[in-house]
Amino acid sequence: MKISRLMSGIAAVSCALLALSGCQDKDGGSSAGGSDFDPGARITMVVPMAPGGGSDMSGRAIASGLENVTGKSISVENRQGAGGAVGYAAFLGEEGDTSKLLATETALINLPLTENVPFTWRSFTPIMKVGQDSTIMVVKKGSPYNSCRAVVDAAKAGSVKVSISGGVTGNDAIQFGLIEKDQGVQFQRVPYESGGEAVTALLGGHVDVALGNPSEVMGQLEAGDLVPLCVISDERYHYDALKDIPTTVEEGINVTFSQFRGLIAPGGISDEAREYWIDAAKKYSESKDFTSYMETNFMQIDPLFGDDFVKYLEEYEADLKKGLGQS
Repeated sequence: MKISRLMSGIAAVSCALLALSGCQDKDGGSSAGGSDFDPGARITMVVPMAPGGGSDMSGRAIASGLENVTGKSISVENRQGAGGAVGYAAFLGEEGDTSKLLATETALINLPLTENVPFTWRSFTPIMKVGQDSTIMVVKKGSPYNSCRAVVDAAKAGSVKVSISGGVTGNDAIQFGLIEKDQGVQFQRVPYESGGEAVTALLGGHVDVALGNPSEVMGQLEAGDLVPLCVISDERYHYDALKDIPTTVEEGINVTFSQFRGLIAPGGISDEAREYWIDAAKKYSESKDFTSYMETNFMQIDPLFGDDFVKYLEEYEADLKKGLGQS
């Protein structure tokens, strides 16, 4: 960052001497700084997951909202693979590029703690925590299990098949692992490539229990095909459609796991670029686009920006390390 500031200072002096030449700085805009900063004409939102999932929907919603508040055209590019590792690793190569953004989620923390990857969240520039949601444990209609406690008790007495999407280090695996550790049980894990496949397996009777974000299972819950058992959280959802679902804590299971969605920029960008995107993110959070996305996907509305997002990531990382027995 000291080198970046030095280069920015040199660029500013050069532009002052060559004002009539229309000099531009490294970031693609006027070097006057402050409100004159411009990230460039072409902005790309990278989604490190496959099209069609929750991360893809989040990235496209944020891109659309930022387009409306900045007047910029923002294209979305999916770089999926290895549970997000491919996309994040590629984003390392965008260091200093203020025209690139990435729609992030919990894999930003999970992957460095559980896999040998070349990045951590500190490799990038945190811009905005858009919101968070908690997972719902669900079963098929007619299941013998009517609560999360009943699932745990059944696992103590025998075998309970649970679907795992997102790989062995994904959110499902981590949450079931935390429940196993807290309750002294073991589930029979059945892996699937996506949350959609996991829910389909549950509906088909191939597994007994699954986890899903509200946006992934609301259709089946409303149709009565799936039954919610509990939310993996210490607080209930405030939405009318979900407020009657008890939490794991209420059922004596001391496990909580909030999944965040957010926005990051590459590492090594200038302070002016960082402030530009934080300001744009704040304006997005005050827009109808933001409210619509959050309510449609039953997200918990608690946006954080810049340094506050950094503090959240620090605490999230520490909590997950503790849950995984790493500290």
